[in-house]
Amino acid sequence: MTWTVAPEPHDSPVAAALWRAYYTEVSDRWYLLHEGRPTDPAELEREIAAHSGADLAAPRGRLLVARYDGEPAGTSGVRLRDDTTAELTRVFLYEEARGRGGAALLVRAAEDAARALGASRMVLDTRGDLVEARALYARLGYTETEAYKEDPYAEHWFEKRLSQAA
Repeated sequence: MTWTVAPEPHDSPVAAALWRAYYTEVSDRWYLLHEGRPTDPAELEREIAAHSGADLAAPRGRLLVARYDGEPAGTSGVRLRDDTTAELTRVFLYEEARGRGGAALLVRAAEDAARALGASRMVLDTRGDLVEARALYARLGYTETEAYKEDPYAEHWFEKRLSQAA
């Protein structure tokens, strides 16, 4: 079994399915933790429609899809915030693909995409309950930093300097 990671149009059926799975999981985790219920279906549809991923398209962004043995398994996205800083977003793997090295592969591929866009620094935000994500970012050399943007769901902010050679 092998991994591949390649750019994907943000509006492809594969990208849409991965975005829906990602948003459903992180939203349900938040609502279950804070309100004891899953995400309201109407809210889910509204948020998915509001965040199409168009900001992850060229020329200032990239959406990447990981495939495990040829099947879509996960995603990551990168978008330029300014000429030297890129933001990592939508790092996600289907549950059955976890524990096989795909998450680190997706983050490294996003770092390569950020370098190709001219970035020398990557930033990201995440929530406190997403402990797996925080551990991944720390393992890959990201350090916690001050908030770089306002987001009602962001509780931790990370950054990493990107060397020119991966």
